[in-house]
Amino acid sequence: MSTNGVNGDGGHAWPKDVGILAMDIYFPSTFVDQAELEQHDGVSAGKYTIGLGQTRMGFCSDREDVNSLCLTVVKRLLEKTGTKATDIGRMEVGTETIIDKSKSVKSVLMQLFAESGNTDMEGVDSTNACYGGTAALFNSINWIESSAWDGRLGLAVCADIAVYAAGAARPSGGAGAVAMLVGPHAPLVLDRGVRATHMQHVYDFYKPDMSSEYPVVDAKLSIQCYLSALDTCYRLYKQKAAKRGANGLTLASFDAVLFHSPYCKLVQKSLARLALNDYLALEEGQAKLPELEKFKDTKLEESYFDRDVEKAFMAHSQPMFESKTKPGLKIATNVGNMYTPSLYGGLVSYMTSQAVEELAGRTVALFSYGSGMASSFFSLRVSPDCSAGSPLAKFASCLADVGPRLEARTKVAPEEFVATLSLREKAIDSAPFAPVGSLEQLFPGTFHLVGVDDKHRRQYARTDMAQQNGHA
Repeated sequence: MSTNGVNGDGGHAWPKDVGILAMDIYFPSTFVDQAELEQHDGVSAGKYTIGLGQTRMGFCSDREDVNSLCLTVVKRLLEKTGTKATDIGRMEVGTETIIDKSKSVKSVLMQLFAESGNTDMEGVDSTNACYGGTAALFNSINWIESSAWDGRLGLAVCADIAVYAAGAARPSGGAGAVAMLVGPHAPLVLDRGVRATHMQHVYDFYKPDMSSEYPVVDAKLSIQCYLSALDTCYRLYKQKAAKRGANGLTLASFDAVLFHSPYCKLVQKSLARLALNDYLALEEGQAKLPELEKFKDTKLEESYFDRDVEKAFMAHSQPMFESKTKPGLKIATNVGNMYTPSLYGGLVSYMTSQAVEELAGRTVALFSYGSGMASSFFSLRVSPDCSAGSPLAKFASCLADVGPRLEARTKVAPEEFVATLSLREKAIDSAPFAPVGSLEQLFPGTFHLVGVDDKHRRQYARTDMAQQNGHA
């Protein structure tokens, strides 16, 4: 893939190499083992671990909410990168975990900037299921490339707590937050002019009950919507890339292909879906594999649940999955579906899967999907400069603790997991409310809910630092 063709500036005096300067991820300190959950739920062995491709699922007690997750990840990123509070000119939060119908999570995060006096900060919240984080990222990029940019950096934040009512969907939950520092001269540069979007009105997954964290899900429709949106976005991306000189673009054009991950098995099927798209786009005379020849007349809109097509292209794309997509699934299989941070947890996984010298210069394709629906296919390129002190080396050092943190979590029995979700059910709209979850289990530096007063006003503190810093 010719990134120069895709990323051409077209004569505009754009800020140079706008993209992601640094990232950090937060996930809960507790998890439930999916194999143990299978036993507890009385389902067949492998239903969650093999059928869904999930290993562990992170979850929060009543001590954490979407505000605390965002406070934790933003504070950590600013501290790790040495970014001053006054360096931020735009901050936006993507989330579907709504705890107030009016007050944005971004407004809560402004507490972190109060001491600096920086109140001149654009952005509020973006909401559309799992897509909100991508909207926050795109809006941050757009701001820096606009006439409104004042030279400061952007912060795109995504966070959610994904929980389901007891039943088949519960093992596809999770929780977490990702914060991305956005600006010019970035080690991860978003390609310009090629990102492709598909949006449509559909009731595949939605949350109409404001007194519950649980969604209404039409599982089969949701899968069909995801795959059809992927087809459309990929086709549009190819068309836009061709207009910029990148003709004949296929999966082979990318070093990595990352997806929003409701569960890991769907990601594997999605890569196979793109392989099917590539195959059907082959022109007469181009080499077609004999074992796939019988699928040459497949119609995309009729093949969402065609097991023969799915099986054939999963086998065909297996080597590509192992090298280009599986390295991006470590957090997804160990934490679960984080909703808006899911795709970006995949990017964190990929960028920590190998030495920075191996990642330098690579091209990465990303697909973001949010039910209801909103979706985009876009790409970025990793800086070729991985020398000591380079932006890419600094990017990698910021994520160096992700693996150790994953391993430092506490495993909780399924019975305690179920009891904790029951606690959350009771807490969802209670006021006044005093959380009872353990503080000892939280990671150092984690913001947590202290209490909710009779006017529903929430107060937070930070573990290990609460006494010296006071409440957030």
